[in-house]
Amino acid sequence: MNTPVFHAGTVAVIGRPNVGKSSLINALVGSKVSITADRPQTTRHRMLGIASFPAGQIVLVDTPGIHSPQNRAMSRVLNRAARGALEGVDAALLVIEAGRWDDEDTLAYDALRGAGVPVVLVVNKVDRIRDKAELLPFLGEVANGREFSSVHPVSALKRKGLDALVKDVLALLPEQSALYAEDEITDRSMRFLAAEFVREQLMRQLGAELPYATAVEIERFEEDGAMFRVGAVIWVERDSQKAIVIGKGGARLREIGTKARQQMERTFDRKVFLETWVRVREGWSNDEAALRALGYSD
Repeated sequence: MNTPVFHAGTVAVIGRPNVGKSSLINALVGSKVSITADRPQTTRHRMLGIASFPAGQIVLVDTPGIHSPQNRAMSRVLNRAARGALEGVDAALLVIEAGRWDDEDTLAYDALRGAGVPVVLVVNKVDRIRDKAELLPFLGEVANGREFSSVHPVSALKRKGLDALVKDVLALLPEQSALYAEDEITDRSMRFLAAEFVREQLMRQLGAELPYATAVEIERFEEDGAMFRVGAVIWVERDSQKAIVIGKGGARLREIGTKARQQMERTFDRKVFLETWVRVREGWSNDEAALRALGYSD
C-alpha cells in the first residue's frame, strides 16, 4: 500500500495594505492568530500562522502590507519587514482585492519577482463582486504579462475557495514531515497575542482618529490559577491623543479593554483579568530606536 505523500513548507503572504492577508491566514489556520481591522498598517509584525491538513502543513508568514515608500520610521520598518519575509520561503501568495489593481499591487508583485519562488495569485473579497462575469476579464488583465503558478478567487471572510487554494499550495511545497506539531497555530507567545488583541481594538475603534499613533506593550502577563492577569500599556504620542483613547469618563478605554479581554479569553480558553493604562511617549512612531524598544523589527 502506498504511503500518502506529505508536503510541508513556508509560504509568504504578500500584498498591499488592507487586501485581507490576515483574514486569509486566520481562515486557513482555522483560528485567530493575526489581528484584522479595516485600516492600513493593522499588521505591523512578521508572524507565522501554522495551517495543518491531512496532506500537509503550510507555515504562513503574515507580513505588513507593502506600500509606497514614506519618510516616517514606522513605514520604513514595515516595508523592510514585508520584504524580508520573502527570505527562505518555498512559495508566496500575492493577495489582491477582486476588481482592483493599483501601483501598490505592482510594488508587491515586483518584490516577489526577484525572490525566485513560485507565486500563487489570491484574489480576495470576491463575495463583494455582484456580477461574477466581471471577474474573468479582471483576472485575465492581472495575469497578462505576469507569472503565477495558479490563480484563486476566494473569500477569506466567508471561507470560500480555500480548499482548491490549499491543494495547489501544498503541491508547491517540499515532500517532508510537518515543521510544527499539529496543535500549534503560531510561533508567537500568548503575551504577544495579548498585545495584538488590545491593538486590534484600538485600530477598530480609533483608526479614523488615531490611525498610526498607538502602540501596545504588555507590562505584566501572569498565571493566577485558572486565570491570566494581564497589564497592558497603550502608548500614544501626545496628551490630546491620550484623552481620545480614554474617552469621556473612561468609557472608550473600558470598551477597548472589554473587547480585547473577550478575544483573549476565546483564544487562550481561560479567564483573563486585563488592566490597561495610557501613557505618552512623544515621537515614538518616527524613532527607529523607540520602535525597536516596543518590539518592532525588520
